[in-house]
Amino acid sequence: MQFTGANILSVSQFDLDSIEHIFEIANRMQPYARRQKRTKVLDGAILGNLFFEASTRTRVSFGTAFNLLGGEVRETTGMETSALAKGESLYDTARVLSSYSDVITMRHPKAGSVAEFAEGSRVPVINGGDGSNEHPTQALLDLYTIRKELAYHGHGIDGMHICMMGDLKFGRTVHSLSRLLAMYKNVRFTLISPRELAMPESVLSALDDAGHKFTVTEKVEGSSDADIVYQTRIQQERFTTPEEAEQYRGKFRLNSEIYTKHYKPNTVIMHPLPRDSRSEANELDNDLNQNPNLAIFRQADNGVLIRMALFALTLGVENQVDQYEREVNWYSDKRNV
Repeated sequence: MQFTGANILSVSQFDLDSIEHIFEIANRMQPYARRQKRTKVLDGAILGNLFFEASTRTRVSFGTAFNLLGGEVRETTGMETSALAKGESLYDTARVLSSYSDVITMRHPKAGSVAEFAEGSRVPVINGGDGSNEHPTQALLDLYTIRKELAYHGHGIDGMHICMMGDLKFGRTVHSLSRLLAMYKNVRFTLISPRELAMPESVLSALDDAGHKFTVTEKVEGSSDADIVYQTRIQQERFTTPEEAEQYRGKFRLNSEIYTKHYKPNTVIMHPLPRDSRSEANELDNDLNQNPNLAIFRQADNGVLIRMALFALTLGVENQVDQYEREVNWYSDKRNV
């Protein structure tokens, strides 16, 4: 894949070679993310961070990644405060805002909207999530996390068993991650959800076409040899009414008791965040916080590395980063992580 000047809209753009290249650049970003060094390779560059749907981690992660490369960030949050609420088209918004930016990240509640926006943009656009469709950067950071976690236990992605649990219908993160994992060999999937929230047929077909085995079930039993358990929240914002979402809330919980009963001792626990910690949901219990296999915060940290890599690649500076290094002159305990 030719990254410089490219839009990052879908995981379908990647092959294994391009994924490996992204991961290689991400590894090189660790000294900057840990504040061991700093770089000004994007000094003067501007990121347009356009989030027309609620977000905390992804929005701040993109902004942090760009700042760590020396760039500046301009943000728009919420549909109601944007010109889109006045009837402006995505094309017009893109034509205008791309003249103010060098790269744009965008989240929008409608599937396909980021690709539509990109048609009018004069700068690279990175998809930060479009409805229930895709979330390519989350999928990349999830895959990067899976590879690192499994390597710690002495094995790789080929031949692994992943259990995905929760809202698999509207959870765009599992859609994108499944398509990336389909590129590997002999991956086994256990897909646990209410029947009404099952993984879309299009994703199942992609897994089947790639020769992977999957089990669709409503029961946790049968996933005891999983290498990864990937929990998702009920995507309330995708339902017609809050009441419709409420009937599924809290049905697929993971806590220490369930983990010990149904998973092997080194099964890695993942979640794209935010986890719903309200008592009626409590999908990923706080009693797992001290479990060394809980990787959710390592996932979030890895997101900064992946997004730094994508910015460097799309703006063509991946081989210049260390030429603009400077010393870090403030205290930071991240250096010892």
